[in-house]
Amino acid sequence: MRRPIEFEVNASDGNARTGTLRTRRSVIETPVFMPVGTQGAVKGVRLEWLDDEHDARIILGNTYHLFLRPGHELIQRLGGLHKFTSWERAILTDSGGFQVFSLTDLRKLSEEGVEFRSHLDGSRQFLSPEISVEVQAALDSEIVMAFDECPPGDAGNEKTRESLELTLRWAKRSKERFEELQKSDRKGGLNYQRPDLALPYGQTSALSGRQALFGIIQGAGHLDLRVESLERTVEIGFDGYAIGGLSVGEEKDVMYGVLEHIAPKMSSDSPRYLMGVGTPEDLLEAVSHGIDMFDCVMPTRNGRTGGVFTSRGKINIRNARFAEDEGPLDPECECSVCRRYSRAYLRHLFQAGEMTAATLLSHHNLAFYLNLMRQARTAIAGGSFESFKKAALGKMTEIEAEAV
Repeated sequence: MRRPIEFEVNASDGNARTGTLRTRRSVIETPVFMPVGTQGAVKGVRLEWLDDEHDARIILGNTYHLFLRPGHELIQRLGGLHKFTSWERAILTDSGGFQVFSLTDLRKLSEEGVEFRSHLDGSRQFLSPEISVEVQAALDSEIVMAFDECPPGDAGNEKTRESLELTLRWAKRSKERFEELQKSDRKGGLNYQRPDLALPYGQTSALSGRQALFGIIQGAGHLDLRVESLERTVEIGFDGYAIGGLSVGEEKDVMYGVLEHIAPKMSSDSPRYLMGVGTPEDLLEAVSHGIDMFDCVMPTRNGRTGGVFTSRGKINIRNARFAEDEGPLDPECECSVCRRYSRAYLRHLFQAGEMTAATLLSHHNLAFYLNLMRQARTAIAGGSFESFKKAALGKMTEIEAEAV
């Protein structure tokens, strides 16, 4: 039976591993960072830059935002999210659960789903496991996420248990509706065997051409509940598994403790996805525990406010000490921004209010994140990941140490 995705581990070094994830549109080397395309766009960055220069094989689309604007029905009529955005490589869509979680004061949670008010116009809206999967089917992403309920990072055992049970019930409903949609092909009339999907690095005859569905492991910082969530989610059966509910207010040591405990227990022959994380340090720590996939808004969010990730640590380009600095953002970076522009010029753009400033810094930050994952893959394949991690983390504190 042909599957929607294929995943194989190519090399391992301790718990860290590198692999190949094949979808109908891309062959993706892992561990991989997925740029976040919240509203059908990676903020401030042209998709052709992600494609041609950064060689990003997969990006993330946001179900909540696209559901509200411009609407999944419109995107479906226009041929799906790939055609609508002109992005031909793989897309993973989140379920909308985290965005609804963030609307604590504007939502009403029930067994059926979540009623909430749109942040755009205050209109009353509703998302359920079935609706979330239907929206993602209309968007036609390669990877669909089950609808989940995300408890706060500091939630107590009783509250986390309630959330866990609800997420598991929603996971079953997500899968049931997902399978109905995949069987009926009610996804915009798309022909999954179209030759135009057979990109040079994409479609293989072993794949079904359909969407894949990932389940989400919850449990906050409670290790026993995390293990239970993993076991019961695997019993339902998904194409891949994600760790949700981290980087939502808990302490770093709690997040790292959860990763150390749960990641090695996850299926070794399925992709492991850590949702919404995080800093470069977080990514390297998670890779060391065997995580394969990441997404986070940090590279572009920081870029829009002058924050720059470099091999020696994070800087703020608006700082006066860069006013006459003729060097690149990061001497070790080969991106087009670092090859061409000086820190002094980029600081000037921010001071002048030029919109180009945010674009250029976001471009570099994404290059830094994607290259960090390439370096991690190389180190894992060479059996030197721990020494690479130690050296990289040590260098990332150099700028901070200079400022003391």
